[in-house]
Amino acid sequence: MENSCASSSKGSKGKRLWEKVKYQLVEYHSLPGYLRDNEYILDHYRSEWPLKQIFLSIFSIHNETLNVWTHLIGFFLFLSLTIYTAMKIPKVVERADLHKLQEELLTCLPSLPNMPDLHRLREELKTTLPSLSGWHVTELLYNCLPERFSHVNHTDVCVLRSMKEDLANIIAPLMLRPITRWPFFAFLGGAMFCLLASSTCHLLSCHSERMSYIMLRLDYAGIAALISTSFYPPVYYSFMCNPFFCNLYLGFITLLGISTVLVSLLPVFQTPEFRSIRASLFFGMGVSGVAPILHKLFMFWDQPEALHTTGYEILMGALYGMGALVYATRIPERWMPGKFDIAGHSHQLFHILVVAGAYAHYRAGLVYLKWRDLEGC
Repeated sequence: MENSCASSSKGSKGKRLWEKVKYQLVEYHSLPGYLRDNEYILDHYRSEWPLKQIFLSIFSIHNETLNVWTHLIGFFLFLSLTIYTAMKIPKVVERADLHKLQEELLTCLPSLPNMPDLHRLREELKTTLPSLSGWHVTELLYNCLPERFSHVNHTDVCVLRSMKEDLANIIAPLMLRPITRWPFFAFLGGAMFCLLASSTCHLLSCHSERMSYIMLRLDYAGIAALISTSFYPPVYYSFMCNPFFCNLYLGFITLLGISTVLVSLLPVFQTPEFRSIRASLFFGMGVSGVAPILHKLFMFWDQPEALHTTGYEILMGALYGMGALVYATRIPERWMPGKFDIAGHSHQLFHILVVAGAYAHYRAGLVYLKWRDLEGC
């Protein structure tokens, strides 16, 4: 009986020791083929761990730790920016009714002392603002018209001027109501999807060959989504008054993004030999944005907002371009293999540059929103 207990105890200890050894970090030459991607990172790999151990490894040190956290922190940064932006200006209003109201006021105000025009304006205010009734705009405008116009004094210039000022004060804030935000939130959604997909990929890819295949496709889809949706704010807000060019550019970049995702489904796309091709494909998607930016500058060369946003877009392109270059050349680890296994290797630098580029684009988006909110078409 004692021998049986001792044997069982030894077996349990041996199993725990084996489990401990089994989940140790390994060197590059011990990896299965599908996990071999960068021969200049020599050690600290996780290889075919169970999911429980993989999820726990997010809090341990290995050569993917910073790859996971750089984009996971970036995801929460953009989630916070999305919530902040949504809370800052929560309501979106179409401008058509406001333009119609403005036109009616400009037409009617000069002749308001005449009773027929006064009645006409009141009726128009009731019929042209049904969608804004929740704001009580109709009631405000109706009540601000002086009652004395309905009696004897039809030529009181002071009263007329005062009434016009009251109307202007009421209309002015309404004319600054925001335009639609969906292109900006599409970009924020694309950025969050890219960052979260990348973080998840670096965490889970070491589980199995099938999991690695799925995660890499998710990662490539996230990159394509970020690049595609990055075009939405500049294209939409630059060409919102030119539907042909707006739809042309938006349709082109959307199709290009979908095509890139489909190409990334090919098994050969993830091999180390295709590293430069992957970087070139995504870089090419980004370069395609030069056309709408130059078009914007041609149309709005005299607008300071056009130059301001272009500056941010050049910064974004430079950061993304540097990231793609570092990713493709595997600098600095190729210069000193094994010295940057834990921190400082190319993929971590690539991640940081992507987050910085996306944030520069967020700043450009804020300029676009303010510009179009103030000026419309």
